[in-house]
Amino acid sequence: MKIGIVGYQGSGKSTLFHWLTGEPPDPSMAHRTRSAMATVPEPRVEALRKIYLPKKVSLAALEIVDTPGLHRSHEGSAAKLALIRDTGCLFIVVAAYDGSDPAADLSNFEDDLLITDLDIVSGRIERLRESIKKPRPNRDELQAELDMLLPLHRRLEEGRAAHHLELTPELMKTTKSFQLFCEKPRMALINTAEGEGDAERYAGLLPPTTPLFAFSLGLESELATLSAAEREEFCREMELQGFDRDLVIRTMMETSGQMLYFTAGDREVRTWMLPKGGTALDAAGTIHTDLAQGFIRAETMNIDDLIRLGSEREMKAHNLVRHEPKDYVVQEGDVLLIRHN
Repeated sequence: MKIGIVGYQGSGKSTLFHWLTGEPPDPSMAHRTRSAMATVPEPRVEALRKIYLPKKVSLAALEIVDTPGLHRSHEGSAAKLALIRDTGCLFIVVAAYDGSDPAADLSNFEDDLLITDLDIVSGRIERLRESIKKPRPNRDELQAELDMLLPLHRRLEEGRAAHHLELTPELMKTTKSFQLFCEKPRMALINTAEGEGDAERYAGLLPPTTPLFAFSLGLESELATLSAAEREEFCREMELQGFDRDLVIRTMMETSGQMLYFTAGDREVRTWMLPKGGTALDAAGTIHTDLAQGFIRAETMNIDDLIRLGSEREMKAHNLVRHEPKDYVVQEGDVLLIRHN
């Protein structure tokens, strides 16, 4: 799963990239995208490690993509945003210090997204209209697509995001290939001055369903270089409250519609990401295509029950190991053993 960090020049987005991934700043990449992985923290893995004593522990990771900074004039925005069109979630960064106006920046950024999406939909409509003028065996299909896209085009022209429309399954199938920004989940960070990280102050800038953080990236980057004890002492002496990096990463995963499940054994304990609503067959395919092709069943345990009882043997004794078919919808925290041919 890719998360695209976006924002205007000087917003602090590259500092956020460094804070999340540990990758140091690289001025030579200012006009190109950078990507690095950020592991998704999962404290329950430690309990599984004690149960299975594995040779290896592996954590799922998100791919974080940093983009070139946008200009407030909108110049070149479409080309820069196109670099992250394949991401599953947008992480918007706006500055709130040195006279910056986060409300204006968020509004302008939404305009950038809408303009870019409008260009894509407009281009497709123009091509459809040209195609319909010619005799084609699929002319009716093209006309049906055009009829579906016109209301979406009007909504974008009005400056209203596509996700406010009640999209039909047919239209969703059509627009999926467009990878519209306005259909992507998003979250935002207000990059504040030190000591001014109050998310409630900015709550009205975004819909209540959009995760919003507010803290000083400069401060957090400095704190990240300290040990846990040094960090705690520094924050106490300076009367500061450090922010939870793990919380931000978990929120990125959840906002992008993903959840965690587990595999566990004496060779490896591992977390995996799966889209919410994914099936046991989907989970098997995530681990390895061979498991999906030869799928028989998924032996499934609830991780909280497993930690409470302390072993698979006790889980079986309490009849808490379930045999699930391929269409079983995997739940967050399931521990799976895929049986296959």
